[in-house]
Amino acid sequence: MASNQETLVTVFGGSGFLGRNVVRALAKRGYRMRVAVRRPELAGHLQPLGRVGQIHAVQANLRYPASVEAAMRDSHVAINLVGILTESGAQTFEAVQASGAETIAKTAGATGARMVQISAIGADENSPSAYGRTKAAGEKAVLAAVPSATILRPSLVFGPDDQFTNRFAALARMSPFLPLIGGGETRLQPVYVGDVAAAVADAVDGKAKAGATYELGGPEVLTMREIMEAILAITGRKRMLVSLPWGLAKLQALFLQFAPGALKLTPDQVTLLQSDNVVSDAARAAGLTLEGLGITPESMGVIAPQYLWRFRAAGQFQRKSA
Repeated sequence: MASNQETLVTVFGGSGFLGRNVVRALAKRGYRMRVAVRRPELAGHLQPLGRVGQIHAVQANLRYPASVEAAMRDSHVAINLVGILTESGAQTFEAVQASGAETIAKTAGATGARMVQISAIGADENSPSAYGRTKAAGEKAVLAAVPSATILRPSLVFGPDDQFTNRFAALARMSPFLPLIGGGETRLQPVYVGDVAAAVADAVDGKAKAGATYELGGPEVLTMREIMEAILAITGRKRMLVSLPWGLAKLQALFLQFAPGALKLTPDQVTLLQSDNVVSDAARAAGLTLEGLGITPESMGVIAPQYLWRFRAAGQFQRKSA
């Protein structure tokens, strides 16, 4: 097997929240990387994560197979991190998470490259959510083209610059209340982005079982209400937690899907929240978890205060200045 320095890894979607952490983890292990993104001119922030010449950004769009083939040329491993939570124009769940994954997998299969596919807990071909169905379709397409591929299904991923804990911390700064969709009883297993990145790097190292599907969760199972309470405690804010029945949440989402920033909520996201998002008993029994890879997951209670403090500091500064 080639050494890490001789191994070229193509990372699709490497400029995003999870992507930056994956690129950093792979760089520390000495891999050469080609980061395939739609706009490589916006991926300059990745260069300091590795040595000179170790990380190279290239243009690729999953809707255009030729660009995927060019990005994969001479590559030994393909990592697909591309995923969306909301649809926009041509960037539909079907185009990105199903067809896009298939395009990468077929290219990897044709060139003999190994593959790591990032999916999500809740991926299910029978899911009432389009997000969940297309994640499952992507998994199926990947394993059909590259049977030895490793599938990684994280729960809710948190960390600096995430779009969940930061979103609600920002919302708490501007709103007197936070909504609890469905009463906030949905159970999640928040997983630290650094742990997910380590799992990806382990899969590239060859430590994961070929053709296996891993479920990645943190050390705690928390309800949405408990997560909101934790965010408020960290940011030092007292806000009302208002229960929002499922029917009303879906009705509001019809309008909020067009809202900007932290206010955005889509009907499909409401549907996703109607199901728990935790590591299954089957995955734990089979050792197909972070712990099975030898990774001890970090707690949100330990990590989140390290970056959410800025919301607290900003609020205190504003009060002193008023």
